[in-house]
Amino acid sequence: MYEHLLIPYDGSDEGRKGALHGIELAAALDADVHAIYVIELPGAPRALSIRDDEEQLRREYREYGEEILSEICDAATSRGVDCHRDILSGSVSDRIVEYADEEGMDAIVMGSAYRGKIGTLLGGTTDKVVRTATVPVVSQRMGVDEL
Repeated sequence: MYEHLLIPYDGSDEGRKGALHGIELAAALDADVHAIYVIELPGAPRALSIRDDEEQLRREYREYGEEILSEICDAATSRGVDCHRDILSGSVSDRIVEYADEEGMDAIVMGSAYRGKIGTLLGGTTDKVVRTATVPVVSQRMGVDEL
């Protein structure tokens, strides 16, 4: 049923909870996981004086992405799950949905932060993915006691 699970991961506590849930699900289903990190830089175009800093910022984001995806793939490997990883750029929710479509993912598994009652009015990345994905989305929400 599910052979390829997409796990978007940003290194946050809620992201880790979702990623670990995705790995457990993949282990139970004998599926592989695709762990992705999306680099989203704020608004463009930017002033010329900021461009040099932007390249440094991109390098730092890429290094961070490689580090956190290694952690997730190590966790997957320890459970006997094949893990593929990729670092993308763009709008986080858009790139997650696009990757799932382009790479033939069967489901997306991701964490979601506890946002209280007002959170239902604002919406976050997970909510956007749930609303726009063409494949099932499993979200593992953090509880208030996990903050």
